Amino acid sequence: MTQPYGSHSKVIGYILWIFGFLGSHRFYFGRPISGTIYFFTLGLFLIGWIVDLFLIPSLDESADARFSIGEKDYTVSWILLTFLGIFGIHRFYLGKWVSGLIWMLTGGLFLFGVLYDLWTLNTQIDEVNRGVE
Repeated sequence: MTQPYGSHSKVIGYILWIFGFLGSHRFYFGRPISGTIYFFTLGLFLIGWIVDLFLIPSLDESADARFSIGEKDYTVSWILLTFLGIFGIHRFYLGKWVSGLIWMLTGGLFLFGVLYDLWTLNTQIDEVNRGVE
């Protein structure tokens, strides 16, 4: 399935913004450093979280320019990671069967693998979509 408008979705970005004080929208748009900062500071003490309400269109545009559209959908991958990450379902979706099984048997590699995927999922999807592995 290819995305008709870009790699990421503003609508999903705004939905994730609701939980943005935990950095979720920042991780989704490929900003893991600020996502981590938001996670530990509750969205920079909620001020950054409120400012991001207006920045989401530019975050989406930046992500669309940075990440390749292809067979694997970014939104589907992020939903799978968010809700089923410890079971590795997002890794199965990306065709990474061995690590998917490892995640499934070890609770997302003892949660450290899930944290790794929060930081790198956009890059992983981009590599699959460009055929780089």
